[in-house]
Amino acid sequence: MRRVLAPSLGAVALVGGLAAAFAVAPCAPPFAALAGLGFGPAHCAGPRAAEAPRAIAAPTITVVAAVDRPFVDRLFVSGSLVAREEADVAAEIDGLTIVEIDAEEGDTVAAGQVLARLDRSQLDAQLAQNDAATARADAAIAQAKSAIEQAKAQVSWTESDYDRAAKLGPQVMPAATIEQRETALRTARAQLASAEDALAVAEADRKARDGERRELGVKLGETEVKAPVAGIVSRRTARLGAAVGGAGEPLFRIIEDGAIDLEAEAPEQALPRLAVGMTAEVKLPGVADPVAGTVRLIGAEVDKASRTGKARIALAPGAPAHVGAFAAAEIALARGRGVGVPASAVARDAGGARALVVRNGIVEQRAVTVGVAEGDAVEIAGGVSAGEMVVARAGAFLRPGDRVNAVPVASDGGSP
Repeated sequence: MRRVLAPSLGAVALVGGLAAAFAVAPCAPPFAALAGLGFGPAHCAGPRAAEAPRAIAAPTITVVAAVDRPFVDRLFVSGSLVAREEADVAAEIDGLTIVEIDAEEGDTVAAGQVLARLDRSQLDAQLAQNDAATARADAAIAQAKSAIEQAKAQVSWTESDYDRAAKLGPQVMPAATIEQRETALRTARAQLASAEDALAVAEADRKARDGERRELGVKLGETEVKAPVAGIVSRRTARLGAAVGGAGEPLFRIIEDGAIDLEAEAPEQALPRLAVGMTAEVKLPGVADPVAGTVRLIGAEVDKASRTGKARIALAPGAPAHVGAFAAAEIALARGRGVGVPASAVARDAGGARALVVRNGIVEQRAVTVGVAEGDAVEIAGGVSAGEMVVARAGAFLRPGDRVNAVPVASDGGSP
């Protein structure tokens, strides 16, 4: 039989009383003596007091001052580098071979400088023949002149002889003798005319020889291929030993004065804003610093397919440019001053452009009118005044009326 020790009635009554007392006043003084039973102050704590709400710190944001600064309205264009004027240099005489080349691609040449020489041996032989023919013509002229002098003397003598016979008449001198002397006079006069004709032929032959010599002189001069203009040799097709021909490819190509243009393509809507003389900065491939340029020519035609027009930008003399290379340029369309802020400070949506301005620690939203964009800065044509502090990066987490801790940073109206 299992035996269970039942608690005494007194113990049960004591525990019940204590429980009732603690329910009424768990930490009442009469029960302080029960601390030795394990009911210490930790067991007598009252209900926890309600915590007071903590203050939320204002968020820290970066602001920049809107500044008055210069702005340049720029147009970005690109295209290829071309020679402003290019001269083709070809040999003006056919059939001769090239025996010497005195210029290479990239060389700077002066007007009249010899670029190549052709074989002139054949022309030298012709020149020698002309010298001999000229000498013969000179001899013929001298001979004709001597014949003329003899003929003149014969004419003079026969005239005198005939005049004497004619004065004596047939009464003194036979008629046959008079006729003989008249015939002799006519013969002398014919010989004089023949000698004069011979002189004219000899002189004409001499002039022909002179003309041949001048022609040979021109051909000899053409054996030296010279630069018609000063500039830079952009291409050389001349080869030693090659025969030149009038219908062949030019032996050299020269960029006149070394002047190079950027032939850029501009949108058709930008063409009316372009004007000759506008300055530009041209970025050349492989060159760190931009090169100064000037708008020299504006095309009058727009391509129907690309809807772009041509604009020629003249590069500054001495620019490290190469014909055929790609390049880009920024054309300054207009210059002025305005209120500038970083581009990141302006937010755009369907309602337009807006910026957040901080005044006395409170955020204000402003509708702004955006003007010229230049680099990381934009011009605010309306809505923000110079000196006002704008949020550097307009974000959706800020609302008008928010209190913020604004931290200003230095800015020139561009990126902070």
